[in-house]
Amino acid sequence: MKTTGNTILITGGNSGIGRALAEAFHQLGNKVIISGRRQDTLDEVTAANPGMAALPVDMGDAAGIKAFAEQVLREHPGLNVVLHSAGIMKREDLSQAPDYLATAEETIATNLLGLIRLTAALLPHLVGQKDAALVTVSSGLAFVPLATTPTYSATKAAIHSYSMGIRHQLNDTPVQVIEIAPPYVRTGLMGERQANDQNAMPLEDFITEVMAILTNQPEVEEVIVERCRPLRHAAENGKVRDMFDMLVSLNH
Repeated sequence: MKTTGNTILITGGNSGIGRALAEAFHQLGNKVIISGRRQDTLDEVTAANPGMAALPVDMGDAAGIKAFAEQVLREHPGLNVVLHSAGIMKREDLSQAPDYLATAEETIATNLLGLIRLTAALLPHLVGQKDAALVTVSSGLAFVPLATTPTYSATKAAIHSYSMGIRHQLNDTPVQVIEIAPPYVRTGLMGERQANDQNAMPLEDFITEVMAILTNQPEVEEVIVERCRPLRHAAENGKVRDMFDMLVSLNH
């Protein structure tokens, strides 16, 4: 993937990893369009980054995604990169059935169906673009799940599988498929505790490492920072149960 000269749509670009990646690509001179549910947070990001564009979308709304994709292509016909960073992560307590079901369904709709729907809407355009790329953001939890967030972990495992599948199907097209799998990063994804947790990887360090990989390995398929390698390779190292138990102990 080229890291300059792109027109990049970044979903979830109004906060956390999505915002940090948007700002990193913006600083490299790319034309960046961010999306998110809340117009006020989008406005905050674009005000801090003159020249960045923003369009609101609810990634859980199928009809809204279709209309959003049409608007993006109408206003930014040079789009050649889509980076899927939108997502939600909420704890689930199965003892509270059936109340937890609403959280599970919202998580699947936002994290997985939203990504698939937007990809389907934009792919016919992307296959005609030079230097095109689809970038997904999964998680280290795609490889070893977190017991307190089973649906979130499941959506990230699905995104990993989906990324592998579409990469193979798009092999003979100009579209490169890249998966970024973050470790536990210091963002507000799950509130103030995560945002201030010293056990989490600092966001700036994560972004620096990701951008270095993308810059130095333009043909990369998976972006795995060093902090995430124990999770990514837990299965082949015979450490899935050990890593699972470690995550349980850290989240009590």
